[in-house]
Amino acid sequence: MAVNAVAPSLQRFVSIFSALRNHFVPTHSKRSAFAIHLHRLKAMGEWSAVSAALA
Repeated sequence: MAVNAVAPSLQRFVSIFSALRNHFVPTHSKRSAFAIHLHRLKAMGEWSAVSAALA
Protein backbone atom coordinates (compact mmCIF):
# COMPACT_ATOMS: atom_id res chain seq x y z
CA MET A 1 0.00 0.00 0.00
CA ALA A 2 2.74 2.47 0.89
CA VAL A 3 4.37 2.03 -2.50
CA ASN A 4 1.16 3.03 -4.26
CA ALA A 5 0.95 6.23 -2.21
CA VAL A 6 4.53 7.23 -3.10
CA ALA A 7 4.42 6.32 -6.79
CA PRO A 8 2.49 9.40 -8.07
CA SER A 9 4.68 11.88 -6.19
CA LEU A 10 7.84 10.06 -7.28
CA GLN A 11 6.67 10.07 -10.88
CA ARG A 12 5.95 13.81 -10.66
CA PHE A 13 9.38 14.48 -9.13
CA VAL A 14 11.17 12.49 -11.84
CA SER A 15 9.21 14.28 -14.54
CA ILE A 16 10.09 17.73 -13.19
CA PHE A 17 13.70 16.75 -12.44
CA SER A 18 14.19 15.41 -15.98
CA ALA A 19 12.82 18.59 -17.52
CA LEU A 20 15.08 20.77 -15.37
CA ARG A 21 18.11 18.56 -15.91
CA ASN A 22 17.81 18.98 -19.66
CA HIS A 23 18.47 22.70 -19.21
CA PHE A 24 21.66 22.25 -17.22
CA VAL A 25 23.26 19.15 -18.73
CA PRO A 26 24.46 19.41 -22.32
CA THR A 27 23.73 16.68 -24.81
CA HIS A 28 25.99 13.66 -24.78
CA SER A 29 27.77 14.61 -27.94
CA LYS A 30 31.47 15.34 -27.61
CA ARG A 31 31.92 18.83 -26.22
CA SER A 32 34.93 20.56 -24.80
CA ALA A 33 35.06 21.51 -21.14
CA PHE A 34 34.84 25.16 -22.16
CA ALA A 35 31.68 24.54 -24.21
CA ILE A 36 30.10 22.76 -21.23
CA HIS A 37 31.11 25.65 -18.97
CA LEU A 38 29.49 28.18 -21.31
CA HIS A 39 26.35 26.06 -21.56
CA ARG A 40 26.05 25.96 -17.77
CA LEU A 41 26.59 29.72 -17.46
CA LYS A 42 23.83 30.33 -20.01
CA ALA A 43 21.49 27.90 -18.24
CA MET A 44 22.09 29.55 -14.86
CA GLY A 45 21.46 32.97 -16.40
CA GLU A 46 18.16 31.78 -17.83
CA TRP A 47 17.24 30.17 -14.50
CA SER A 48 18.01 33.42 -12.66
CA ALA A 49 15.88 35.41 -15.10
CA VAL A 50 12.91 33.09 -14.66
CA SER A 51 13.35 33.01 -10.89
CA ALA A 52 13.44 36.79 -10.71
CA ALA A 53 10.35 37.08 -12.89
CA LEU A 54 8.42 34.71 -10.63
CA ALA A 55 9.52 36.38 -7.39
